Amino acid sequence: MSLEKILTLTNINDITDMVSTYLKKPVVIENEQFLLLAYSSYYIEHFDQANRQTIFTKHWPIPILEKFMDEGIVEQLKTVQHPFRVKQIEDIGLNQRVVVSAVHKGQVFGFIWVQETEKIADADLEFLHEVSHHIGKLLYQKKQLNMKKDEEKNEFYQKVIDEVYQTENQIKWEAANMSILIPETFIVNVFTVAQSDAELFDELTDTVSLFAHALNHFSHVFTNQMKIVVIIGSNGKGKGMLADSAHDFTNTVLSQFQDHRIFPGIGNEYSSILQLRKSYLEALEVINAAKFIGHPEQLPFEYSKLGIFRYLEMISNHHTKTNYINNDLLILQKKDQESQTKLLQTLEIYLLNNCRIKPTAERLYIHTNTLKYRLNQIAELTSIDFDDLHSRIQVYIDLQLMKQKT
Repeated sequence: MSLEKILTLTNINDITDMVSTYLKKPVVIENEQFLLLAYSSYYIEHFDQANRQTIFTKHWPIPILEKFMDEGIVEQLKTVQHPFRVKQIEDIGLNQRVVVSAVHKGQVFGFIWVQETEKIADADLEFLHEVSHHIGKLLYQKKQLNMKKDEEKNEFYQKVIDEVYQTENQIKWEAANMSILIPETFIVNVFTVAQSDAELFDELTDTVSLFAHALNHFSHVFTNQMKIVVIIGSNGKGKGMLADSAHDFTNTVLSQFQDHRIFPGIGNEYSSILQLRKSYLEALEVINAAKFIGHPEQLPFEYSKLGIFRYLEMISNHHTKTNYINNDLLILQKKDQESQTKLLQTLEIYLLNNCRIKPTAERLYIHTNTLKYRLNQIAELTSIDFDDLHSRIQVYIDLQLMKQKT
């Protein structure tokens, strides 16, 4: 079998089998989102644990994808256009392999992975390089066909969010006409960046798409005016677990952007497609609250856990109109500045722990006696009544608004 023969083929499965037979090694071909397109059944018994997981789930599982990002392998796949080796990574069950990106018109459209059961010769690396160009062209053509379908799907979901459709039956009729499968239950996850940074937004979009496709749930990603909208859905299996999946997914995305302020929000789970807009607006409310506070890491991702934070901006506006000032907090702030104490921090953590001594001391990494001393200081300097629920709530709200202004 010659290279010329392979270059005449247009079926990815046939090409994969021929490349595997030629190299006498397991071969996997994926698209640019690491979704499985084809694998060589001839050498399936040689597949390692990572390969078997990919074949079972049809994509790289998130732990493997995270490892690839941490090790810089994903970045290499975007920039290195010739075959290179990925060393064995035991903790994800990955044996050594050679990978080459399938490039066409300067853009990566997929990857060819060859497990090195025995070392691949230089001549075979060149063979792989030639094959990669052909596969890149085929995947480019396939993507061009899929792009129109994706645009139609994006437009459909945007119309649902914009309430263009009036009834659930109308939405389902339109979806059926466009061959769009609507999940039985869904949740909306939204991401955005702190400022209009187009480069960061594009990087965030790529990362969100990558991890969304690795979820074991239905997912669809599209962008709308510097917002990345992720619809995560379920058809029976996993009902009621979408919030947990969205939470873990958000944490995974944020772990890749620790040096940047990324604002995420998660709406509630619903089973009527008419409620898609509601889940979307709830996710935006979380983001708006985080932007108002200025510290997204201080807020929960989920709308259902937003609590008092959803009202802070309205309360702040009311305080401004009425010239309200919490003098107790100003006293503690002045004391902290003059004496290098941490009374405001202690007060906040104490309130967050429902005025319990032991968990507050543990959170602050101090002895319980030190905490009691600080609380006595607060009691002597202010009129805060920890036995009164309304007083505690007011102080906590005022603390958050004070932090927002600093």
